[in-house]
Amino acid sequence: MAFVPIYILILGFTIVIDYLSGILIEKAEGKRRKTYLILSLVSNILVLAIFKYYNFFNENITQLMNSVGHDNPMPYLSILLPIGLSFHTFQAMSYTIEVYRGNQPAVKNFGIYSLYVMFYPQLVAGPIERPQNLLHQFTEKHYFDYKRVTSGLKLMVWGLFKKVVIADRLSLFVDQVYDDPTSYQGLSLIVATVFFTFQIYCDFSGYSDMALGAAEVMGFKLMQNFKRPYFSRTISEFWKRWHISLSSWFKDYVYIPLGGNRGIKWRWYFNLFIVFLLSGFWHGANWTFVIWGALHGFFLIFALTTKPLREKLNSFIGLTKFPKIFSFLQIITTFLLVSFAWIFFRADSLNDAFYICSHLFTGLGESISGILNGFAQRGQGKNVFSQIFLGQLIEDFIIAISAIGLLEFVHYKQRKGSVREAISTMPFYVRWVGYYTIILAILFLGVYGQRQFIYFQF
Repeated sequence: MAFVPIYILILGFTIVIDYLSGILIEKAEGKRRKTYLILSLVSNILVLAIFKYYNFFNENITQLMNSVGHDNPMPYLSILLPIGLSFHTFQAMSYTIEVYRGNQPAVKNFGIYSLYVMFYPQLVAGPIERPQNLLHQFTEKHYFDYKRVTSGLKLMVWGLFKKVVIADRLSLFVDQVYDDPTSYQGLSLIVATVFFTFQIYCDFSGYSDMALGAAEVMGFKLMQNFKRPYFSRTISEFWKRWHISLSSWFKDYVYIPLGGNRGIKWRWYFNLFIVFLLSGFWHGANWTFVIWGALHGFFLIFALTTKPLREKLNSFIGLTKFPKIFSFLQIITTFLLVSFAWIFFRADSLNDAFYICSHLFTGLGESISGILNGFAQRGQGKNVFSQIFLGQLIEDFIIAISAIGLLEFVHYKQRKGSVREAISTMPFYVRWVGYYTIILAILFLGVYGQRQFIYFQF
């Protein structure tokens, strides 16, 4: 509404349609139940298609028709993409599907259902909740609990730290390179790509932490959306730890209905690939997102098809005898594959993405030698570094690296349980030193300005 006030009617339309559909599905029998479900799903997908995908398809049709000497009669629509449209659309769809499956009774209270769709902490960027988890919480009485409130506030502060100190500082480097990639090569492209890998995680998981924390302060429990994804040893494991609410949504409502892993192998692989293509397309109306999804689908299918061969090879060279080293190599390999795929996610166009992929190692040796020689010549390494990143200060680089180090230290500690609970058992002076350190870091090391959350565009 801040941009186009009448856009509130989009939410109003989907809320009314799905609210009535849920009641009608529950009362109906036989084929009529499916008819009401289809009506609800089509209405939601139609809204998404018009506001998010219409111009994308229209532009591609125009290019195709122009190539054969014809004009496209379909007009271009001057519309804005409502913030978080994909998130609350998918959440609304999960409600009617669960009512149809008999897993969720239809909500009779229109206000409660509206709150389910528009619950403010997670409205614009998730997590994409399921009705079974969230709806009943709106009818329960919530009492003030000091421990719960302070625990939620801690999570909110940690999420804010990840956003403004890590993600937004990394964006200084990433934006410089990815906004004009043809001016860079080698080391600059590699560092910017790795930085974006951490930027998008800290940006998105930072929002999720603040959403979960805000809900927790008020007494509501939202589902966990991230679980140390860059510690994954396989692509399959990565998708069980990254954007969990979306990956589980596609699993339950697309992958399993398609047949899942039942049947012959080629059908299984086809189902996987379709899910990842749709996941990429969900993220944005651009071929870069489609290829990003296709890459992850390819990585996963390749891993499945080569698993017996890789197991024999690992056993032959003796890697399995050193489980910690083997696990570390698996984590690094997965991280590199995920980082490579992020190139297509971040690039503004396919041409930019292909340029980056083809120039990742161009002039790499010269750049590294230049930095090392610069530092050896009485601190001239700063000048070399500045040239590589268009004037970005090496101090910003050090702060970013240090913040990433703290992030991974916390992730390492999370292997044994909740860090928040561990902190609560420490002496008060240790806790408060930690609290003030994080708050001061947010105030003095945070990067502020016109910076939105990356996933608001989806």
